[in-house]
Amino acid sequence: MAEIKSIERVSDINQGISLYKEGKFEEALGVFDQLLTKSPQQPLLLLHRGRILSRMGKLDAALEDFDLLIKADNYNADFISDRAVVLHLLKRNGEALSELDRALSLDPNNPYRYSSRAFLKDRIGDLEGAIADYDKAIEMDPEDAISYNNKGLVEEKLGYKERSKKSFDKADNLVGYQPIKKKDTHPQKDSSSPKPASETPEQLKNQPKKQDGGLSFANYWKTVGKVLGNKSTRAEFFDFVQSKLGKKK
Repeated sequence: MAEIKSIERVSDINQGISLYKEGKFEEALGVFDQLLTKSPQQPLLLLHRGRILSRMGKLDAALEDFDLLIKADNYNADFISDRAVVLHLLKRNGEALSELDRALSLDPNNPYRYSSRAFLKDRIGDLEGAIADYDKAIEMDPEDAISYNNKGLVEEKLGYKERSKKSFDKADNLVGYQPIKKKDTHPQKDSSSPKPASETPEQLKNQPKKQDGGLSFANYWKTVGKVLGNKSTRAEFFDFVQSKLGKKK
């Protein structure tokens, strides 16, 4: 990305990001709109404005910004992945899948490329394909609790109860979660059932084992300034897509 040299402009960018993080999207958008009038092709500014527009539900406008980003750098796997998210939210899933395929071909050693494509395959009904991609992501990063958890969700949909239990247990172990042990001797409920929200480890709370159908943008990318290829933002991305599109029929 081109360097932003002006101290004043850096201050304005930080102000816009702060407004975004505070949920003041209209104000944040105004800041980046103003900055882009002076530097209309600056990738950093387009990236932030595209994400703000996405959070506001202005998906067509967001796509325009991501299109400009891709035009400026057609081989940036992170820009391509971000654009795929918007295409998916616009229900242009064939295009979104093609973009994730392209991001993976450009960045084949990043396990997140497989897990993000797996997530989309799950959403569009290719469950076996989703499991195959999660398996590859886990092979590349055996410590990725999110991939184990999401793989368990898909296995559960397919009726693979034992396999899903193993995936959920592995995810729990990786984040240090241990189910609460009761002192009484009453038989425990089927452990393959999803854990109540109150017992779900904090690290996986954005990976609900029961999907809801809300259309809110409230949980979209809480951490600003990190691309989707960053492992730490993965849960926020998945939660955003779930909250936007709801449960797939």
